[in-house]
Amino acid sequence: MSTTSVSSNQAFFNQLKRIYGMYTGGFVAFVVVLAILEYMGVLGPKAIGYVFMFATIGLYAGIGVMSRTGDVAEYYVAGRRVPAVFNGMATGSDWMSAASFIGMAGTLYLQGYGGLAFIMGWTGGYCLVAFLLAPYLRKFGQFTIPDFLGARYGGNFARSIGIFAAILVSFVYVVAQIYGVGLITARFTGVDFVYGVFIGLAGILVCSFLGGMRAVTWTQVAQYIILIVAYMIPVVMIGIKHGAPVPQLMYGQVLEKVTAKEEVLIKDAKELEVREIHKKRAADLKARIDGLPGTWEQGRVDVQKKLDDLRAANAPIADIKAAEKAVADYPKSADAARRLWTTQMNGANTASRPLNGMPRHAEAFPGATEKAQDVARKNFLALVFCLMVGTAALPHILMRFYTTPSVQEARRSVFWSLFCIFLLYFSAPALAVLVKYDVFTLLVGTPYAELPAWAAAWQKVDGGALLTLRDWNADGIVQLAEMRIDPDVVVLATPEIAGLPYVISGLVAAGGLAAALSTADGLLLTMANALSHDLYYKMIDPNASTSKRIAISKTLLLIVALIAAYVTAQKPGDILFLVGAAFSLAASAFFPALVLGVFWKRANKWGAISGMIAGLAVTMYYMITRYPFFQNLFGFKPADYPVWWDIAPIGSGIFGISVGLITMIVVTLLTPAPSKETQEFVESVRYPNLKTA
Repeated sequence: MSTTSVSSNQAFFNQLKRIYGMYTGGFVAFVVVLAILEYMGVLGPKAIGYVFMFATIGLYAGIGVMSRTGDVAEYYVAGRRVPAVFNGMATGSDWMSAASFIGMAGTLYLQGYGGLAFIMGWTGGYCLVAFLLAPYLRKFGQFTIPDFLGARYGGNFARSIGIFAAILVSFVYVVAQIYGVGLITARFTGVDFVYGVFIGLAGILVCSFLGGMRAVTWTQVAQYIILIVAYMIPVVMIGIKHGAPVPQLMYGQVLEKVTAKEEVLIKDAKELEVREIHKKRAADLKARIDGLPGTWEQGRVDVQKKLDDLRAANAPIADIKAAEKAVADYPKSADAARRLWTTQMNGANTASRPLNGMPRHAEAFPGATEKAQDVARKNFLALVFCLMVGTAALPHILMRFYTTPSVQEARRSVFWSLFCIFLLYFSAPALAVLVKYDVFTLLVGTPYAELPAWAAAWQKVDGGALLTLRDWNADGIVQLAEMRIDPDVVVLATPEIAGLPYVISGLVAAGGLAAALSTADGLLLTMANALSHDLYYKMIDPNASTSKRIAISKTLLLIVALIAAYVTAQKPGDILFLVGAAFSLAASAFFPALVLGVFWKRANKWGAISGMIAGLAVTMYYMITRYPFFQNLFGFKPADYPVWWDIAPIGSGIFGISVGLITMIVVTLLTPAPSKETQEFVESVRYPNLKTA
C-alpha cells in the first residue's frame, strides 16, 4: 500500500472519529432533553415513543441519502476503505440483531444456565472467523460469498448453490429482524403488529436501497452507538438500584437471592394450587383431543347455544359480546381444534410444573431424571457447536471483511467486532438475573387490582400474545404460575419493570430498533446482491452496465423485503429459533466448502457441490419435519418424525455439518483433483502478502 494511500486512509479515519464523536454527544444530549421534557410533563409516554422511533429512523434515512452512490465498488463493498475500528462497530451492529438485543436476556431469563449456549456459541464463532476465514476472504477481494465459491470451485454450479443458500439463510434471519421491528413499533406507537412490520420495513429499506453497502456501513456504525448506549444505560441504572453501578459485579449476589426465592415459590401453597388447576386443564384438553372429531362438533354446538340463550334472555351486552367472540374464535375444523388444543395443552403442562416450567436459574443441565439431564447436556453442546460454526459461515457477516482496506485491517476488524459484541454479551446474563429478581419480588404477590402500568400495557400488545396474566385461582393475587411472559418482552420492558423513567423505555426501544434494522439492512443487501451480482451479472448478463446492475439490485431488494415482511406477519416462530435456524442452515451449507476451500487444495468442484447439497438438505429436512410451526403448516405428525439422538430442531445443523463435511471429503477423493490454476489460486489466498491491499 502506497504512502499516499496510507495518508489518505488516516485522514479519512480522523474525519470519521470527529463525525461520530459529535454524533454520540448529540444523541446523549437528545436523550437528556427528552428526559427533562418528560419530567416537566411536556411529553407523555406515547409521544416519547413516537419521537424516538421517527427521530432515529429519520437519522438513518439521512445517512442513507447522503451515502447514495452509483459506483459498483461503493455499492457492494463500501469502496474497500472502512477502517478496522469502524468496520468492527458496523459488524457488531450487523451481528447484534434483534435476537441479541431483544432475545438474549429474555432467553437467559427463561432458560437460566441453558441460555449461555447462545453467548458461548456466538462469541466463540468469531474466533473461527478470525483464524479460518476473514483474512483469506479479504485477500480474495471480490464482493460476495458465492463469488468465492464460483472462483474456487470452477464455475456456476457451485455459485448457484451458494446463491440459493445465501438467500435461504438470509431470508430466515431477516424474518426474525422484521419481527423484532414490528414488535417494537407495535408496543411504542400503539399500532397493530402487522402495520408495525411494514412501518419498520420502510426504515430498513431507506439505507440499503439508496447506497448499498456504503450507506449500510455508515448507518450501522450510527446504529451500534445507539444500541450499545440503549442497552448499557438501563443495565447500569438497574445495577445502581441493586447497589452497584457495574451490575456484573452484583451478578453472584443477586443470583443467590433468586435461587432462594425459587425455593420459596416451588413450595408456596398458592403456587401449588394454581399448578394443580393447570394440571387439570391439561388433562381436560387431552381428553378433548382424544375425543376428536366428536368433541369439536359438540363444542361448536355448545358455544353457539350459549350465544343463542344469552340473546334470548336479553343478557348484558358485554356477556353477549364475549359469547360472540367465543363463536368467532372457535376452531373452524377438527384439525384446527387439534392444533389449538395441543398448543393450549402444552402451555398448561408447562404452567403445571414448578417455576412455571422454568429451570432453576443456576442449574446447569436441568431434568428430573438422569436421562433428561443428559438430553439437556446434548442439546446445549449441539447448540453451541451450531452457533459457532454458523457464525463463521453467515454470508452477511463474512461480506463485511471485503470492505476493509487491507488484509491486516480485516484481522484487526475481527478484534474490534469481538470487543463491540463483548460489551453487550457481558451484560446480558446480569440483566436477566436482575430482571428475574424484580419480577419475583415486585410482580409476583401483587394484587391484580394494583398491577404496575407496564404489565397492563404489555398485555395489550399483539392481543396479549407477549404477556398474559390471569387469576386462575381467583384469589386476586399474582402467582408465578399465572404469568406467561415471552422472552422477547424482557429487555423491552426492563426499564418499566425497574421503575425507571419512561424515556429509558423509549431509549431501549430505539436500541432494539437499531439492532433489528442494522441486521435487516445487511441481510436484505446480501440477498439482493446474490441475485443481482452473482445470478444476473455473473451468470446471465456479464455485459450489463453498472447502472443496470445497481438498478436490478434495488428492485430485487424491494421485492425480497416485501416478501419477508409478509412472511413475518404470519409469525412463523420466535426470534431466537429463527436466528438459530439461520445459523444451522448457514453452517451446513457453507462452512465445509469455505474452510476446506481455503485449507485443502485437493478439495474440488464435485466434492463441494455434493457437500453443500447434502448438508443443507439434511438440516432443512430435520427442521421442517420436527419444528411445530412447519408440522402444523404441512400436517406432519410429531409421532411420525421422532428426534434424532434427542437433538431439538434448532440444533439440527450438527447433522447437516457432519453429513456435508463427510460427503465433501469422500466425493472429492473419488473424483479428479482440481486444475493446477485452481490450486495456485488456493495458494495465493492461503498465504496473503500482507503488504498487498
